[in-house]
Amino acid sequence: MKTTDLCDQYASELQVIGSEFQSYGKRKSFSGPIKTVKVFEDNVLVKEALETIPSGSVLIVDGGGSKRRALLGDQLAEIAQNRGLAGIIINGCVRDSEELSQMDVGILALGTHPLKSKKEGKGEKNIPLSFLSVNWSPDDYVYVDPDGIVLSTKALEN
Repeated sequence: MKTTDLCDQYASELQVIGSEFQSYGKRKSFSGPIKTVKVFEDNVLVKEALETIPSGSVLIVDGGGSKRRALLGDQLAEIAQNRGLAGIIINGCVRDSEELSQMDVGILALGTHPLKSKKEGKGEKNIPLSFLSVNWSPDDYVYVDPDGIVLSTKALEN
């Protein structure tokens, strides 16, 4: 579903984000129910979530907007691709961008950084998040395409 069409039909019910993120995965349009993790420069919980959330889900990672370390690289993206996840949206950075561009999964992030994350296992999962002036709640739905991101409390049709 195109985000523009969803906005035309459901604007009063949606939260909308424009072009704050860059796309790194092969899949430029994706949607699904949201699952969440909140971390800071540490991707242990990101990996755990990618290994356990249901196929078709979109993992939302609140990395605090840090641009000092990457929270996702080719190895974690491969887990997401192999498990059939729809996508990953990261309020932070990724690395291995050339490899990510070949992965059949949606990947959005604020930018790239070559330094890998810490491995301390700190953070929280499956909690409501708030960044970029929107609220990301587990089991809400997200719709992504090159025009932006649309969040809804329910699955939408158009």
